[in-house]
Amino acid sequence: MNKFLFLISLVTFSFLSCQAQNQSDKTTADYKTKGKYPAPEINTPYGWLNTDKSWQIKDFRGKVVLLDFWTFGCINCQHVIPDLRKLEKEFPNELVVIGVHSAKFYSERANKNIRKAILKFGIEHPVVNDAKFKVWQSYGVNAWPTVVLIDPEGRVVGNAAGEGFYKAVRLYIQKMVKERGDKLNRKPLNFMLEKHQQGGKVKDSFLRFPSKMIQGDKGELYISDSGNNRILKIDKNGKVLLQIGSGTQGLEDGDFDKATFYEPHGLALKGNFLYVADTKNNVIRRVDLLRKKVKTIAGNGRLDYYFGKERWGVAVNPNSPWDLWIDGEVMYIANAGNHQILTMNLKTNLVKRFAGSGREALTDGSLRKSAFNQPSGLVKNGNMLYVADSEASAIRAIDLVKGKVNTPLGKGLFEFGDVDGKANKARLQHAVGVTFRANKLYIADTYNGKIKTFDLKTQRLKTFVAGLNEPNDVMFVGNVMWVSDTNNHQIVKIDLNTLKKQVVKVGK
Repeated sequence: MNKFLFLISLVTFSFLSCQAQNQSDKTTADYKTKGKYPAPEINTPYGWLNTDKSWQIKDFRGKVVLLDFWTFGCINCQHVIPDLRKLEKEFPNELVVIGVHSAKFYSERANKNIRKAILKFGIEHPVVNDAKFKVWQSYGVNAWPTVVLIDPEGRVVGNAAGEGFYKAVRLYIQKMVKERGDKLNRKPLNFMLEKHQQGGKVKDSFLRFPSKMIQGDKGELYISDSGNNRILKIDKNGKVLLQIGSGTQGLEDGDFDKATFYEPHGLALKGNFLYVADTKNNVIRRVDLLRKKVKTIAGNGRLDYYFGKERWGVAVNPNSPWDLWIDGEVMYIANAGNHQILTMNLKTNLVKRFAGSGREALTDGSLRKSAFNQPSGLVKNGNMLYVADSEASAIRAIDLVKGKVNTPLGKGLFEFGDVDGKANKARLQHAVGVTFRANKLYIADTYNGKIKTFDLKTQRLKTFVAGLNEPNDVMFVGNVMWVSDTNNHQIVKIDLNTLKKQVVKVGK
Protein backbone atom coordinates (compact mmCIF):
# COMPACT_ATOMS: atom_id res chain seq x y z
CA MET A 1 0.00 0.00 0.00
CA ASN A 2 1.69 3.19 -1.17
CA LYS A 3 -0.59 5.82 0.28
CA PHE A 4 -0.10 6.93 3.89
CA LEU A 5 -3.48 6.97 5.56
CA PHE A 6 -4.58 9.61 8.04
CA LEU A 7 -6.71 8.25 10.82
CA ILE A 8 -9.52 10.64 9.84
CA SER A 9 -9.94 8.69 6.61
CA LEU A 10 -11.33 5.22 6.07
CA VAL A 11 -8.78 2.49 6.58
CA THR A 12 -8.24 0.36 3.49
CA PHE A 13 -6.26 -2.82 3.00
CA SER A 14 -4.27 -4.22 0.12
CA PHE A 15 -3.23 -7.74 -0.78
CA LEU A 16 0.17 -6.81 0.63
CA SER A 17 -0.97 -7.17 4.24
CA CYS A 18 -1.72 -10.25 6.30
CA GLN A 19 -5.41 -10.30 7.12
CA ALA A 20 -6.47 -10.10 10.75
CA GLN A 21 -9.53 -10.66 12.83
CA ASN A 22 -11.24 -7.46 13.92
CA GLN A 23 -9.57 -6.83 17.27
CA SER A 24 -10.83 -3.24 17.45
CA ASP A 25 -12.91 -1.72 20.24
CA LYS A 26 -15.39 1.16 20.21
CA THR A 27 -12.66 3.80 20.19
CA THR A 28 -11.67 2.90 16.64
CA ALA A 29 -14.46 5.02 15.16
CA ASP A 30 -13.24 8.01 17.20
CA TYR A 31 -9.76 7.57 15.86
CA LYS A 32 -11.03 7.86 12.31
CA THR A 33 -12.73 11.17 12.93
CA LYS A 34 -10.62 13.19 15.36
CA GLY A 35 -7.41 13.74 13.43
CA LYS A 36 -4.44 14.07 15.78
CA TYR A 37 -4.96 12.69 19.27
CA PRO A 38 -2.71 11.70 22.20
CA ALA A 39 -0.91 8.42 21.53
CA PRO A 40 -2.21 5.60 23.75
CA GLU A 41 0.30 3.92 26.06
CA ILE A 42 2.46 1.16 24.62
CA ASN A 43 3.68 -0.53 27.80
CA THR A 44 2.25 -4.00 28.53
CA PRO A 45 2.51 -6.61 31.35
CA TYR A 46 4.22 -9.06 28.96
CA GLY A 47 7.54 -7.29 28.80
CA TRP A 48 10.02 -5.76 26.40
CA LEU A 49 12.73 -7.28 24.24
CA ASN A 50 15.80 -5.85 22.51
CA THR A 51 16.17 -3.45 25.44
CA ASP A 52 16.98 -3.71 29.12
CA LYS A 53 14.09 -1.55 30.35
CA SER A 54 10.44 -0.72 29.78
CA TRP A 55 9.39 2.38 27.87
CA GLN A 56 6.41 4.71 27.81
CA ILE A 57 5.26 7.19 25.17
CA LYS A 58 6.39 10.11 27.34
CA ASP A 59 9.97 8.80 27.22
CA PHE A 60 10.12 9.71 23.53
CA ARG A 61 8.89 13.30 23.69
CA GLY A 62 10.81 15.43 21.24
CA LYS A 63 11.33 12.55 18.83
CA VAL A 64 9.32 11.15 15.95
CA VAL A 65 8.06 7.66 16.86
CA LEU A 66 7.10 4.93 14.40
CA LEU A 67 5.19 1.95 15.81
CA ASP A 68 5.44 -1.25 13.77
CA PHE A 69 2.62 -3.70 14.53
CA TRP A 70 3.85 -7.14 13.46
CA THR A 71 3.83 -10.86 14.14
CA PHE A 72 6.99 -12.76 13.33
CA GLY A 73 5.56 -15.55 11.16
CA CYS A 74 3.92 -13.13 8.72
CA ILE A 75 5.98 -12.78 5.54
CA ASN A 76 4.54 -9.32 4.86
CA CYS A 77 5.79 -8.22 8.28
CA GLN A 78 9.23 -9.53 7.37
CA HIS A 79 9.11 -7.59 4.10
CA VAL A 80 8.87 -4.21 5.86
CA ILE A 81 11.93 -4.77 8.07
CA PRO A 82 14.36 -3.40 5.42
CA ASP A 83 12.22 -0.24 5.08
CA LEU A 84 12.26 0.26 8.84
CA ARG A 85 16.01 -0.23 8.82
CA LYS A 86 16.42 2.42 6.10
CA LEU A 87 14.35 4.93 8.04
CA GLU A 88 16.37 4.28 11.19
CA LYS A 89 19.61 4.96 9.31
CA GLU A 90 18.27 8.12 7.62
CA PHE A 91 16.97 9.64 10.87
CA PRO A 92 19.26 8.18 13.55
CA ASN A 93 18.81 11.03 16.03
CA GLU A 94 15.24 12.10 15.26
CA LEU A 95 13.34 8.80 14.83
CA VAL A 96 12.60 5.98 17.27
CA VAL A 97 11.10 2.76 15.89
CA ILE A 98 9.21 0.55 18.34
CA GLY A 99 8.07 -2.92 17.35
CA VAL A 100 4.67 -3.86 18.78
CA HIS A 101 4.50 -7.63 18.54
CA SER A 102 0.81 -8.56 18.46
CA ALA A 103 0.96 -12.31 17.96
CA LYS A 104 -1.30 -14.28 15.67
CA PHE A 105 -0.25 -17.81 16.72
CA TYR A 106 -0.04 -19.11 20.28
CA SER A 107 3.65 -19.84 19.85
CA GLU A 108 4.30 -16.25 18.80
CA ARG A 109 3.20 -14.92 22.19
CA ALA A 110 6.22 -16.27 24.12
CA ASN A 111 9.09 -13.88 24.76
CA LYS A 112 11.65 -16.60 24.09
CA ASN A 113 10.24 -17.13 20.59
CA ILE A 114 9.99 -13.42 19.83
CA ARG A 115 13.61 -13.11 20.95
CA LYS A 116 14.63 -15.77 18.41
CA ALA A 117 12.80 -13.87 15.66
CA ILE A 118 14.53 -10.62 16.60
CA LEU A 119 17.90 -12.33 16.29
CA LYS A 120 16.95 -14.12 13.08
CA PHE A 121 15.78 -10.94 11.33
CA GLY A 122 18.45 -8.62 12.71
CA ILE A 123 16.01 -6.19 14.34
CA GLU A 124 17.77 -3.38 16.21
CA HIS A 125 14.97 -1.48 17.93
CA PRO A 126 12.93 -2.24 21.08
CA VAL A 127 9.98 -4.61 20.82
CA VAL A 128 7.09 -4.74 23.25
CA ASN A 129 5.15 -7.98 23.62
CA ASP A 130 1.49 -7.14 22.99
CA ALA A 131 0.39 -10.74 23.59
CA LYS A 132 -3.27 -9.92 24.33
CA PHE A 133 -3.74 -7.21 21.66
CA LYS A 134 -4.24 -4.36 24.13
CA VAL A 135 -1.96 -1.92 22.28
CA TRP A 136 -3.34 -3.18 18.94
CA GLN A 137 -6.87 -2.38 20.10
CA SER A 138 -6.00 1.01 21.53
CA TYR A 139 -4.57 2.12 18.17
CA GLY A 140 -7.42 0.64 16.12
CA VAL A 141 -5.15 -1.67 14.14
CA ASN A 142 -6.75 -4.27 11.85
CA ALA A 143 -3.96 -5.96 9.88
CA TRP A 144 -0.36 -7.10 9.95
CA PRO A 145 1.79 -5.18 9.24
CA THR A 146 0.55 -1.73 10.24
CA VAL A 147 2.73 1.27 11.05
CA VAL A 148 1.60 4.24 13.14
CA LEU A 149 3.41 7.58 13.15
CA ILE A 150 3.56 9.69 16.33
CA ASP A 151 4.76 13.30 16.34
CA PRO A 152 7.32 14.79 18.78
CA GLU A 153 4.46 16.10 20.93
CA GLY A 154 3.18 12.56 21.50
CA ARG A 155 0.18 12.73 19.14
CA VAL A 156 -0.81 10.16 16.53
CA VAL A 157 -0.44 11.57 13.02
CA GLY A 158 -1.65 8.64 10.92
CA ASN A 159 -1.23 5.00 10.00
CA ALA A 160 -0.62 2.74 7.03
CA ALA A 161 -1.51 -0.94 6.66
CA GLY A 162 0.50 -3.28 4.44
CA GLU A 163 3.77 -2.93 2.58
CA GLY A 164 5.06 -0.06 0.47
CA PHE A 165 4.78 2.75 3.01
CA TYR A 166 8.44 3.83 2.96
CA LYS A 167 8.32 6.85 0.63
CA ALA A 168 5.17 8.35 2.11
CA VAL A 169 6.25 7.88 5.71
CA ARG A 170 9.68 9.29 4.93
CA LEU A 171 8.09 12.48 3.59
CA TYR A 172 6.05 12.91 6.77
CA ILE A 173 9.12 12.40 8.94
CA GLN A 174 11.10 14.91 6.88
CA LYS A 175 8.28 17.43 7.25
CA MET A 176 8.12 17.06 11.02
CA VAL A 177 11.90 17.26 11.38
CA LYS A 178 11.98 20.46 9.31
CA GLU A 179 9.06 22.07 11.14
CA ARG A 180 10.34 21.31 14.66
CA GLY A 181 13.97 22.19 13.98
CA ASP A 182 15.82 22.85 17.25
CA LYS A 183 12.79 21.80 19.30
CA LEU A 184 13.56 18.15 18.53
CA ASN A 185 15.35 15.96 21.01
CA ARG A 186 18.32 14.70 19.02
CA LYS A 187 20.06 12.95 21.88
CA PRO A 188 20.63 9.32 20.77
CA LEU A 189 18.86 6.57 22.69
CA ASN A 190 20.92 3.46 23.33
CA PHE A 191 19.13 0.14 23.60
CA MET A 192 20.60 -3.09 24.98
CA LEU A 193 19.94 -5.34 21.98
CA GLU A 194 19.27 -9.07 22.29
CA LYS A 195 22.44 -9.89 20.38
CA HIS A 196 24.43 -8.20 23.15
CA GLN A 197 22.54 -9.87 25.97
CA GLN A 198 23.37 -13.29 27.34
CA GLY A 199 20.04 -14.77 26.25
CA GLY A 200 20.62 -13.68 22.67
CA LYS A 201 23.87 -15.50 22.11
CA VAL A 202 24.05 -18.75 20.13
CA LYS A 203 26.43 -20.92 22.13
CA ASP A 204 28.71 -23.50 20.55
CA SER A 205 26.65 -23.85 17.40
CA PHE A 206 28.14 -24.23 13.93
CA LEU A 207 24.69 -23.73 12.40
CA ARG A 208 22.39 -20.75 12.78
CA PHE A 209 18.69 -21.25 12.02
CA PRO A 210 19.16 -24.16 9.57
CA SER A 211 16.18 -24.50 7.25
CA LYS A 212 15.57 -26.65 4.17
CA MET A 213 17.54 -29.80 3.29
CA ILE A 214 18.00 -32.12 0.31
CA GLN A 215 19.90 -35.36 -0.32
CA GLY A 216 22.42 -35.63 -3.14
CA ASP A 217 22.87 -38.53 -5.54
CA LYS A 218 25.88 -39.95 -3.66
CA GLY A 219 24.44 -39.82 -0.15
CA GLU A 220 25.67 -36.34 0.67
CA LEU A 221 23.25 -33.76 2.06
CA TYR A 222 22.81 -30.05 1.41
CA ILE A 223 21.53 -27.72 4.13
CA SER A 224 20.41 -24.10 3.94
CA ASP A 225 22.23 -22.59 6.90
CA SER A 226 19.93 -19.61 6.62
CA GLY A 227 21.12 -17.55 9.58
CA ASN A 228 24.68 -17.79 8.31
CA ASN A 229 23.65 -16.95 4.72
CA ARG A 230 25.27 -20.03 3.21
CA ILE A 231 24.65 -23.55 1.91
CA LEU A 232 26.54 -26.49 3.42
CA LYS A 233 27.26 -29.88 1.91
CA ILE A 234 27.75 -32.52 4.61
CA ASP A 235 28.14 -36.27 4.86
CA LYS A 236 25.80 -38.47 6.90
CA ASN A 237 27.89 -37.92 10.01
CA GLY A 238 27.73 -34.15 9.75
CA LYS A 239 31.22 -33.46 8.43
CA VAL A 240 31.21 -30.38 6.22
CA LEU A 241 32.44 -31.28 2.75
CA LEU A 242 31.77 -27.95 1.08
CA GLN A 243 30.58 -24.44 1.89
CA ILE A 244 28.72 -22.49 -0.76
CA GLY A 245 28.78 -18.76 -0.05
CA SER A 246 31.07 -16.61 2.04
CA GLY A 247 28.52 -16.30 4.85
CA THR A 248 28.18 -12.55 4.32
CA GLN A 249 24.70 -11.19 3.65
CA GLY A 250 24.36 -9.99 0.06
CA LEU A 251 23.52 -10.79 -3.55
CA GLU A 252 26.83 -11.46 -5.27
CA ASP A 253 27.38 -14.16 -7.88
CA GLY A 254 30.69 -15.88 -8.53
CA ASP A 255 33.00 -18.40 -6.88
CA PHE A 256 31.77 -20.24 -3.80
CA ASP A 257 34.02 -18.27 -1.45
CA LYS A 258 32.90 -14.93 -2.90
CA ALA A 259 29.17 -15.49 -3.54
CA THR A 260 26.69 -14.14 -1.01
CA PHE A 261 23.13 -15.06 0.00
CA TYR A 262 20.43 -13.54 2.23
CA GLU A 263 18.52 -16.10 4.29
CA PRO A 264 18.36 -18.95 1.75
CA HIS A 265 15.75 -21.67 2.25
CA GLY A 266 14.48 -24.07 -0.44
CA LEU A 267 16.85 -26.40 -2.32
CA ALA A 268 16.45 -28.60 -5.40
CA LEU A 269 18.94 -30.76 -7.32
CA LYS A 270 19.13 -31.64 -11.00
CA GLY A 271 22.31 -33.23 -12.29
CA ASN A 272 25.28 -31.08 -11.36
CA PHE A 273 23.14 -28.05 -10.51
CA LEU A 274 21.80 -27.12 -7.11
CA TYR A 275 18.96 -24.60 -7.18
CA VAL A 276 18.49 -22.28 -4.20
CA ALA A 277 15.49 -20.20 -3.13
CA ASP A 278 17.43 -17.16 -1.93
CA THR A 279 14.45 -15.97 0.05
CA LYS A 280 15.23 -12.50 1.36
CA ASN A 281 16.98 -11.59 -1.91
CA ASN A 282 13.79 -12.55 -3.81
CA VAL A 283 15.79 -14.53 -6.37
CA ILE A 284 16.54 -18.07 -7.54
CA ARG A 285 20.22 -18.99 -7.65
CA ARG A 286 21.80 -21.83 -9.62
CA VAL A 287 24.88 -23.45 -8.13
CA ASP A 288 27.20 -25.17 -10.60
CA LEU A 289 28.68 -27.94 -8.46
CA LEU A 290 31.36 -28.79 -11.02
CA ARG A 291 32.61 -25.27 -11.81
CA LYS A 292 31.90 -24.11 -8.24
CA LYS A 293 30.06 -21.01 -9.36
CA VAL A 294 26.85 -19.33 -8.16
CA LYS A 295 24.61 -17.51 -10.62
CA THR A 296 21.34 -15.63 -10.21
CA ILE A 297 18.88 -16.96 -12.82
CA ALA A 298 15.56 -15.38 -11.78
CA GLY A 299 14.65 -12.19 -9.98
CA ASN A 300 16.34 -8.83 -9.61
CA GLY A 301 16.50 -8.54 -5.83
CA ARG A 302 13.28 -6.56 -5.53
CA LEU A 303 9.83 -7.65 -4.42
CA ASP A 304 7.44 -8.25 -7.32
CA TYR A 305 3.65 -8.34 -7.10
CA TYR A 306 0.94 -9.71 -9.41
CA PHE A 307 -2.67 -10.40 -8.54
CA GLY A 308 -5.90 -11.69 -10.03
CA LYS A 309 -5.80 -11.59 -13.84
CA GLU A 310 -2.48 -9.80 -14.08
CA ARG A 311 0.56 -11.20 -15.90
CA TRP A 312 -0.44 -14.80 -16.53
CA GLY A 313 1.73 -16.47 -19.17
CA VAL A 314 4.50 -13.86 -18.95
CA ALA A 315 7.67 -13.56 -16.93
CA VAL A 316 7.41 -12.62 -13.26
CA ASN A 317 9.98 -12.33 -10.49
CA PRO A 318 9.98 -14.40 -7.28
CA ASN A 319 8.73 -12.82 -4.06
CA SER A 320 10.28 -14.40 -0.95
CA PRO A 321 10.57 -17.87 -2.56
CA TRP A 322 10.59 -20.42 0.27
CA ASP A 323 10.78 -23.89 -1.25
CA LEU A 324 11.51 -25.64 -4.55
CA TRP A 325 10.55 -28.92 -6.22
CA ILE A 326 11.86 -30.17 -9.58
CA ASP A 327 9.77 -32.39 -11.87
CA GLY A 328 11.54 -33.03 -15.16
CA GLU A 329 12.29 -29.65 -16.77
CA VAL A 330 9.84 -27.78 -14.52
CA MET A 331 10.67 -26.39 -11.10
CA TYR A 332 7.81 -25.44 -8.79
CA ILE A 333 8.41 -22.47 -6.49
CA ALA A 334 6.56 -21.83 -3.23
CA ASN A 335 6.27 -18.07 -3.60
CA ALA A 336 5.53 -17.24 0.04
CA GLY A 337 5.68 -13.47 -0.27
CA ASN A 338 2.97 -13.26 -2.91
CA HIS A 339 0.91 -16.26 -1.70
CA GLN A 340 1.26 -18.22 -4.95
CA ILE A 341 2.95 -21.16 -6.64
CA LEU A 342 5.22 -20.32 -9.58
CA THR A 343 6.98 -22.47 -12.16
CA MET A 344 10.40 -22.14 -13.74
CA ASN A 345 11.33 -23.67 -17.07
CA LEU A 346 14.80 -25.06 -16.36
CA LYS A 347 15.81 -24.78 -20.04
CA THR A 348 14.93 -21.10 -20.37
CA ASN A 349 14.91 -19.99 -16.68
CA LEU A 350 11.56 -18.32 -17.37
CA VAL A 351 9.41 -17.94 -14.24
CA LYS A 352 5.61 -17.76 -14.58
CA ARG A 353 2.55 -17.80 -12.37
CA PHE A 354 1.09 -21.27 -11.90
CA ALA A 355 -1.47 -21.31 -9.07
CA GLY A 356 -3.02 -18.75 -6.78
CA SER A 357 -4.79 -15.44 -7.28
CA GLY A 358 -2.40 -13.66 -4.92
CA ARG A 359 -5.20 -13.06 -2.44
CA GLU A 360 -4.28 -14.35 1.01
CA ALA A 361 -7.06 -16.85 1.69
CA LEU A 362 -7.84 -20.54 1.77
CA THR A 363 -9.76 -20.95 -1.47
CA ASP A 364 -9.95 -24.16 -3.48
CA GLY A 365 -10.81 -24.53 -7.15
CA SER A 366 -9.04 -23.84 -10.44
CA LEU A 367 -5.38 -22.85 -10.53
CA ARG A 368 -6.11 -19.19 -11.23
CA LYS A 369 -9.01 -18.77 -8.80
CA SER A 370 -7.49 -20.64 -5.88
CA ALA A 371 -5.78 -18.75 -3.07
CA PHE A 372 -2.91 -19.62 -0.70
CA ASN A 373 -1.59 -18.33 2.60
CA GLN A 374 2.22 -18.10 2.50
CA PRO A 375 3.16 -21.44 0.88
CA SER A 376 6.41 -22.62 2.46
CA GLY A 377 6.94 -26.31 1.66
CA LEU A 378 6.55 -28.55 -1.40
CA VAL A 379 6.55 -32.27 -2.16
CA LYS A 380 5.21 -34.16 -5.18
CA ASN A 381 3.77 -37.65 -5.35
CA GLY A 382 2.33 -38.90 -8.62
CA ASN A 383 0.12 -36.18 -10.07
CA MET A 384 -0.29 -34.38 -6.75
CA LEU A 385 1.83 -31.47 -5.61
CA TYR A 386 1.39 -30.99 -1.86
CA VAL A 387 1.94 -27.57 -0.31
CA ALA A 388 2.59 -26.64 3.31
CA ASP A 389 0.47 -23.48 3.45
CA SER A 390 1.89 -22.07 6.66
CA GLU A 391 -0.27 -19.06 7.57
CA ALA A 392 -3.42 -21.16 7.13
CA SER A 393 -1.83 -24.03 9.07
CA ALA A 394 -2.96 -26.19 6.18
CA ILE A 395 -1.83 -28.78 3.66
CA ARG A 396 -3.00 -28.02 0.12
CA ALA A 397 -3.03 -30.43 -2.80
CA ILE A 398 -2.66 -29.40 -6.44
CA ASP A 399 -3.86 -31.95 -8.98
CA LEU A 400 -1.43 -31.32 -11.82
CA VAL A 401 -3.59 -33.21 -14.36
CA LYS A 402 -6.97 -31.67 -13.51
CA GLY A 403 -5.55 -28.25 -12.67
CA LYS A 404 -7.44 -28.10 -9.38
CA VAL A 405 -6.50 -27.13 -5.82
CA ASN A 406 -8.08 -28.68 -2.73
CA THR A 407 -7.38 -28.74 1.00
CA PRO A 408 -7.08 -32.17 2.64
CA LEU A 409 -6.04 -30.65 5.98
CA GLY A 410 -6.72 -27.18 7.43
CA LYS A 411 -9.62 -24.75 7.70
CA GLY A 412 -8.35 -21.19 7.34
CA LEU A 413 -6.17 -18.30 8.50
CA PHE A 414 -7.44 -18.35 12.07
CA GLU A 415 -8.10 -22.06 12.52
CA PHE A 416 -4.97 -23.45 14.16
CA GLY A 417 -3.90 -25.46 17.18
CA ASP A 418 -2.31 -28.75 18.20
CA VAL A 419 -4.99 -31.37 17.63
CA ASP A 420 -4.53 -34.88 16.23
CA GLY A 421 -7.32 -37.02 14.74
CA LYS A 422 -9.61 -36.91 11.73
CA ALA A 423 -8.93 -34.20 9.20
CA ASN A 424 -12.09 -32.21 9.92
CA LYS A 425 -11.06 -31.79 13.58
CA ALA A 426 -7.25 -31.91 13.37
CA ARG A 427 -5.20 -28.73 13.61
CA LEU A 428 -1.65 -27.65 12.83
CA GLN A 429 0.13 -24.43 13.83
CA HIS A 430 2.08 -22.68 11.06
CA ALA A 431 3.41 -25.79 9.31
CA VAL A 432 6.38 -24.94 7.07
CA GLY A 433 7.72 -28.28 5.77
CA VAL A 434 6.28 -31.43 4.22
CA THR A 435 7.53 -34.66 2.66
CA PHE A 436 6.00 -37.96 1.48
CA ARG A 437 6.62 -41.59 2.42
CA ALA A 438 4.46 -44.73 2.15
CA ASN A 439 1.15 -42.95 1.53
CA LYS A 440 1.71 -40.55 4.41
CA LEU A 441 2.66 -36.90 4.51
CA TYR A 442 5.25 -36.06 7.15
CA ILE A 443 4.70 -32.49 8.23
CA ALA A 444 7.03 -30.09 10.02
CA ASP A 445 4.38 -28.64 12.34
CA THR A 446 6.64 -25.72 13.01
CA TYR A 447 5.03 -23.70 15.79
CA ASN A 448 3.93 -26.84 17.64
CA GLY A 449 7.54 -28.09 17.63
CA LYS A 450 6.51 -31.45 16.20
CA ILE A 451 6.66 -33.74 13.21
CA LYS A 452 3.20 -35.09 12.41
CA THR A 453 1.98 -37.68 9.95
CA PHE A 454 -1.12 -37.34 7.83
CA ASP A 455 -2.36 -40.65 6.45
CA LEU A 456 -3.78 -39.94 3.00
CA LYS A 457 -5.96 -43.06 3.12
CA THR A 458 -7.50 -42.72 6.59
CA GLN A 459 -7.32 -38.89 6.58
CA ARG A 460 -5.97 -38.87 10.13
CA LEU A 461 -3.29 -36.63 11.64
CA LYS A 462 -0.96 -38.05 14.28
CA THR A 463 2.00 -36.70 16.26
CA PHE A 464 5.15 -38.64 15.33
CA VAL A 465 7.91 -36.69 17.12
CA ALA A 466 7.66 -33.87 19.67
CA GLY A 467 10.10 -31.70 21.60
CA LEU A 468 11.55 -29.73 18.67
CA ASN A 469 11.93 -25.96 18.35
CA GLU A 470 10.35 -24.61 15.16
CA PRO A 471 11.34 -27.44 12.78
CA ASN A 472 11.41 -26.16 9.21
CA ASP A 473 11.97 -29.29 7.17
CA VAL A 474 11.76 -33.07 7.31
CA MET A 475 13.22 -35.66 4.94
CA PHE A 476 14.25 -39.32 4.83
CA VAL A 477 17.69 -40.75 4.21
CA GLY A 478 17.04 -44.46 3.96
CA ASN A 479 15.20 -45.44 7.14
CA VAL A 480 16.35 -42.41 9.09
CA MET A 481 14.35 -39.21 9.41
CA TRP A 482 16.28 -35.94 9.26
CA VAL A 483 14.79 -32.77 10.73
CA SER A 484 16.04 -29.20 10.76
CA ASP A 485 15.50 -28.23 14.40
CA THR A 486 15.74 -24.61 13.38
CA ASN A 487 15.50 -22.58 16.56
CA ASN A 488 17.79 -25.01 18.37
CA HIS A 489 20.36 -24.33 15.60
CA GLN A 490 20.81 -28.02 14.86
CA ILE A 491 19.96 -30.97 12.65
CA VAL A 492 18.60 -34.10 14.31
CA LYS A 493 18.31 -37.69 13.10
CA ILE A 494 15.40 -39.81 14.30
CA ASP A 495 15.34 -43.60 14.34
CA LEU A 496 12.01 -44.64 12.84
CA ASN A 497 11.71 -47.66 15.10
CA THR A 498 12.65 -46.21 18.48
CA LEU A 499 11.94 -42.51 17.73
CA LYS A 500 15.21 -41.76 19.50
CA LYS A 501 16.65 -38.38 18.51
CA GLN A 502 20.34 -37.87 17.81
CA VAL A 503 21.87 -34.46 17.19
CA VAL A 504 24.05 -34.41 14.08
CA LYS A 505 27.39 -32.85 14.95
CA VAL A 506 27.77 -30.57 11.94
CA GLY A 507 31.21 -29.05 11.53
CA LYS A 508 34.56 -29.20 9.83
